[in-house]
Formats: sequence, C-alpha cells, structure tokens
Amino acid sequence: MKEYKIVYCGGEGEIVEKKSRFIATVKPVDSEEEASAFIAEMKKKYWDARHNCSAFVIGEHNEIQRSSDDGEPAGTAGHPMLDVLLGEGIHNTAVVVTRYFGGTLLGTGGLVRAYSKSVQAGLAASTVLEKKKGFLLAMETDYSGIGKIQYLLGQRGLLITDSQYTDKVTVETLVPQEELVFVKEEITEGTNGKTVFAKEEPVAYAFDGKTPVFF
Repeated sequence: MKEYKIVYCGGEGEIVEKKSRFIATVKPVDSEEEASAFIAEMKKKYWDARHNCSAFVIGEHNEIQRSSDDGEPAGTAGHPMLDVLLGEGIHNTAVVVTRYFGGTLLGTGGLVRAYSKSVQAGLAASTVLEKKKGFLLAMETDYSGIGKIQYLLGQRGLLITDSQYTDKVTVETLVPQEELVFVKEEITEGTNGKTVFAKEEPVAYAFDGKTPVFF
C-alpha cells in the first residue's frame, strides 16, 4: 500500500450509556504478542470492571485481525469494535473497551452502538497519522532557482523539511513515491537544468501537523 492510517500516539475516550461507563484505550502495536500484552495490561488495570473487550488489526493489509467479547453476548462488542478500526482504515492498532456496568441492560443493538461509539471516542482522543511510502529528496540549486522550486513544491502541497543557504541553496522535501518522477521533471524544467538532486532516499513517513515523522 502507498499510504495507510496508523495511530501514532494512543489515547483514551469515555462514554456513558444508561449509567454504564465505557472506557476505550487505544494503543499502536506492531505484533500480536504486543497486542496481547496490552490487553492483559488493561485487564489488570481495570480488574474490577465487568468487561474488558478488545480488538486489534496488524499488518499493511490487516493480515491479523482479532476481537473478543469478554463475556458480553456474542458479536455485540469485539466485532463491532473491529469494524470501527477497519472502517476508519486504521492499521497496527489495538483497542480495549472497559465496561463498568450501570445496572441497566442495553440490549444487543445498544451494546453494539455503545462499543462502536467508545472506539470512535478513543480514536478521537488519539493522534492518527497517514503513513506514506516515498522519498526524502535533497536538491541543490542557485539563488535564482529556489523561488521556482518553492513554487512547484507548493503547487503539489509538498513541504520543505530542511534548507541551507550558503554559496548555493540546498533544500529537502518528502515526496510520495508515485510523484517522484514528475516532481524531478518539473523542477529540472522549471530551473532550466540548474538543480542537482543530491539525495533520493526511500523512506516511510507521515506528518504530525507540519512536523515529519519517520518510521
């Protein structure tokens, strides 16, 4: 996949349905073992809760998918939680929804809605980034060419991540892999061949706001 969503920084969200508390804890994970350890940690933390339901997806193509109702009626908790992760296009993420029973039964439909909403609340409290495959591209040009490079990168929505001004100008940007050839062609033509591509390093990256994050 060229790009997909990941949880960069997990979070915790909470909803209340008919006096039952649902606490969703979200965490990025890279393996089934890591996900299982996280689930065990949440069960230990919330040992006094009625249920600690869980779901996780791992892999670029969600090769590993698991869910648990943890005592809730079959299909009312874990699978709806998993559906939210898949529906949001989230990868390499685990979520545990802890329920403190409030004394009122919610019914099958109510449970499905509550667990789904809880995961959505947990994701809303997390930092979700779009991870891409691309290239860290470094360019050297003269002072007459930098304005054109800035303009061309801006037209494509590409940010300059680093720059150095000496007797020449060196700038770096992150380019999605499918755009690399076109970006280089546009810059070469736009600067009349005065740009040297000094580095072309394959990377996996995302942006947290305007700050690049590498994986």
